[in-house]
Amino acid sequence: MKQTEAVLQPNPNTRIEEFVYEKLDRKAPSRINNHEQLGQYMIDSGNEYGPGTAYGNALVKCGETQRRIGSAEKELVQATAINFLTPFRNFLEGDYKTISKERKLLQNKRLDLDAAKTRLKKAKVAEAKAAQLNSLPEGDNLMLWAEEVTKAEQELRITQSEFDRQAEITRLLLEGISSTHAHHLRCLNDFVEAQMTYYAQCYQYMVDLQKQLGSFPSTFSSNNNQSSSASLPSISVPSIPVSASLSAPSSSINTSGFSDLKASSGTRRARVLYDYDAADSNELSLLADEVILVYSLPGMDSDWLMGERGNQKGRVPITYLELLN
Repeated sequence: MKQTEAVLQPNPNTRIEEFVYEKLDRKAPSRINNHEQLGQYMIDSGNEYGPGTAYGNALVKCGETQRRIGSAEKELVQATAINFLTPFRNFLEGDYKTISKERKLLQNKRLDLDAAKTRLKKAKVAEAKAAQLNSLPEGDNLMLWAEEVTKAEQELRITQSEFDRQAEITRLLLEGISSTHAHHLRCLNDFVEAQMTYYAQCYQYMVDLQKQLGSFPSTFSSNNNQSSSASLPSISVPSIPVSASLSAPSSSINTSGFSDLKASSGTRRARVLYDYDAADSNELSLLADEVILVYSLPGMDSDWLMGERGNQKGRVPITYLELLN
């Protein structure tokens, strides 16, 4: 639990302050987190540059996104505290302390029971030795040891009863742990869902920011004396394929070639993009820029093809290949 709190709030002084406010049953003062602070700095800088300029407007947009991420982070911290940390802390400070206390009592009762058994054993050994002697003084000694055995047996019955009662109490408490585990499992699911929501929000905020930055002019001629050839690089969204307008050589990449090749029984030429060292005898080592023949076999993994180079053949990863027309 402490590690989770440290991740959610890395500043130890802030954690101590929040702990004190919680114990005093008072609400901790609201403070901005790192993302909100960064966002505010970027917005202030953008306003200084001028929100009407491309760079100043971009800074303001980035700052607003950072502030949204900061707000989402606060929601994550709050949801985690309510749905995960608080139930776990209540268990540690309540049921867990009770279980630990009863288990310690059980251990003490076990020690008392062992001591009573040892005392009874010694008394019976001494009584047996006294019974082997026939003199009168020893006969009086035999009666004394008989009384000692009776006392030891009575003490053993009492300690055994106390141990059994404490063992039953501890057993009932431990049986209740299963329901506690089910409750904590639900709390853990709530924590995971809160994280999923947080990261999904952050991703969407950044995607929206990329689209906004991509719509800005590609040159900042109004802000500096750079030529129009100095353009702002476009930012690609991970889930959206980027189409490049670069001129391709005559041997161009066929993007749908791998799926077509696997669906057919034909052979294609392919250029090797990177060096590859075979992991076993079933694979074929590759050298960058060499051209090999590739084809698919029934039942092959979707990420592999069979490659041939002269008399050599073996499996090759498709990520290292570029099909040629």
